[in-house]
Amino acid sequence: MPSHRYRSVFDRVDVPLAAKPETKTQPARTWPDNRFTAAPLWVPVDLRDGNQALAEPMDTERKARMFGLFLLMGYKEIEVAYPSASQTDFDFVRSLAARDDIPEDVTISVFTPAKPELIERTFAAVEGLPNVLVHLYTATAPAWRDLVLRGSRAEVKALIEDAAELVAKLADQRSGAKGAGAEHSSGADRMRFQFSPEVFNLTEPDYVLEVCDRVTEIWDACADRPVVHNLPATVEVATPNIYADQIEYMSRNLARREDVILSVHPHNDRGTGVACAELAVLAGAQRVEGCLFGNGERTGNVDLVTLGLNLHAQGVDPMIDFSDIDAIKAVVQECNRIPVHVRHPYGGDLVYTAFSGTHQDAISKGMAHHAASAAKLGVPPDQAPWDVPYLPIDPADVGRSYEGVIRVNSQSGKGGMAYLLRTHYGVDLPREFQPVFSKVVQRATDQHGQEMAPKDLWELFRATYVVPGEDGPWQLTEPAFQELPEGGHRVGASVVRADGGVIPVSGSGNGPLSALTVALAKAGIRFEVLDYSEHAVAAGADAVAACYIRSRVDGREVWGVGLDTSVVTAMVRAAVSALNQGLDQA
Repeated sequence: MPSHRYRSVFDRVDVPLAAKPETKTQPARTWPDNRFTAAPLWVPVDLRDGNQALAEPMDTERKARMFGLFLLMGYKEIEVAYPSASQTDFDFVRSLAARDDIPEDVTISVFTPAKPELIERTFAAVEGLPNVLVHLYTATAPAWRDLVLRGSRAEVKALIEDAAELVAKLADQRSGAKGAGAEHSSGADRMRFQFSPEVFNLTEPDYVLEVCDRVTEIWDACADRPVVHNLPATVEVATPNIYADQIEYMSRNLARREDVILSVHPHNDRGTGVACAELAVLAGAQRVEGCLFGNGERTGNVDLVTLGLNLHAQGVDPMIDFSDIDAIKAVVQECNRIPVHVRHPYGGDLVYTAFSGTHQDAISKGMAHHAASAAKLGVPPDQAPWDVPYLPIDPADVGRSYEGVIRVNSQSGKGGMAYLLRTHYGVDLPREFQPVFSKVVQRATDQHGQEMAPKDLWELFRATYVVPGEDGPWQLTEPAFQELPEGGHRVGASVVRADGGVIPVSGSGNGPLSALTVALAKAGIRFEVLDYSEHAVAAGADAVAACYIRSRVDGREVWGVGLDTSVVTAMVRAAVSALNQGLDQA
C-alpha cells in the first residue's frame, strides 16, 4: 500500500492538549476521567446534511414525514433545510411556517453559507417561523482556505465577520429592533445563531478561537440567547482521543464560555464517528448534531440512534423516545430510500438475535434468571434490573419481542432449540435430551443450509419423536393398567409388530412404566428405562402432558416423547416412540 503518500494528523495541524498542567499532578486533559450523567442536546440533521447525501433528495412529503417523526421522538431542535440550495428546500421551510402544530418548545434550524445573497434567501424562507436558529458556516482549514476560498487567514476571517454582521442585521430587521441582543426578541419571534468553522479538526486551534470569539462578540451572546459554536469533524482524520483533546482545548479557551453552547458534528470517515461524539461530550461538548442510523455523505454522519441508546444502556435517560425502533426505522428507510443494515446497533433486524449455540445457551439461562429475579422483586420483567448475557439492553425497551432473540441454523446449539420449543410450544426438553435433538437439527440444517423457523423446528421435533409414538410401525394397542391391591401396577396389552403380527403381553411392576417394561420383555423386546420426566405443556383441566423417556432398546440408547391430555397415555406413547426408533435402527 502506498501509505507514504499520507501524513499523520500531527503533521497537518497543531493538536494542543486541553491545557498545561497547573501542577505536576494535574493532567493536561480531564475528559478521560469524566462520566456521562445526562444527555446532551440532540439535533437531527437528516433533513439537511443527511438529505444532501441522498442520490434522490427528499421531496416535501418525505421531509414532512421525517419531521413528524422527530417531533414524536421528542427532539427539541431540528435542522430542516438548506433553503438557498434548492427550491424544494425553500418550499419545505415555507410549509413549516404555514403550520400551526409545531410545539412552542421546538426550534427550527436552517443552514446557510457565508454569502450575502444566500443568507438573505435563508431569512426569506424562515419569515413567520417562531423559534428559529440560523446556522452559518464557512470552511476554515488551510487546504480549504487555499484551494476553495482562495483567501488568507485574515481574508477568510473578514468574510465570516461580514456574514455574521449581516445575519445580525437581518435578525434586527425581522424583530423590528435596533440591536441583536436577546432583549430585542419576543418569545413568539425568537431567533438564535450558530456558527460552524467547517473542517474544524484540521484548522489551526488559535485561528478557530480567534474567529469563534469574534463571532460571539458580533452576535452579542448572552445567557438568554447563547451562541452555538459547532465544531465539525467534517472529514474524520484521526483517532477519537485527538478530537476530544481539540474539543476540550476549545471548551477551556473560548471567550464568554458561559454564553456559548459548544456543539459537535462528527462524520464517520474512519468508522469512529460515535466514539468521536462520545469523547467530545466528555471533553465539554453540550450538543451533538447527527442523523438517525447515521446516513450522511461518504461513510455517514454520526448516528443518533446509537448515541442515544448507548446512554440508555448505561442507565442515562437519552431524553428521546426510541421505544418503537422498528417504526422509527421504517420511516427513515422510506424517506432515505436506503436500508438499515441488519447488524446496525440497536436497530438492525438481527442485533438481538443469536444463532451461535454458546450464545443461545447463555441467553436462555439469562432470560430465565431475569424472569425469576423479577418475580422475586415483585415487579414486571420490564421493570426489573437487566443483566442478560449478550443482550446489552432488553429488546422490549425498543419495542422488540423476544420471539427473534434466538434463531436456529447449522451453527446453533442445544440451548437455542430448547428455548424456542419452550417459548413457542411449551415443550421443555430435559437437559440430557437437548444435545440429542440438537444433532438432529444440525443434520437437517446442514442439508438445506437455511435458517429453521420455530414452526419448522417444531415439525422436525414432532416427526422425529412424537409421531413414532402415535403412528409408528410398532404399536401398543388397548393398554389396560390396573393398580394392584398389594401395591404396584399391572398392564395388559397387545404389541403389533412392524410386520403386522400381534403379540399379547402382560406384566407387573412397582409402577405403570416398570409394568410396561416387564410386559415388553415377555414379547422378546429388550426395553430398559434409563430416565423419565414429565410436565404440563399448559395449565388447566385440558392441559397436555409431555412425557420424555430415555431408554435402551436392544442395546441402543434412544429418546421417546409422548403428548396427551392423559399422563398415562402420554407415557405409553413416549415408550412406543422410543421402541420404534430403537428397533428401526436394528
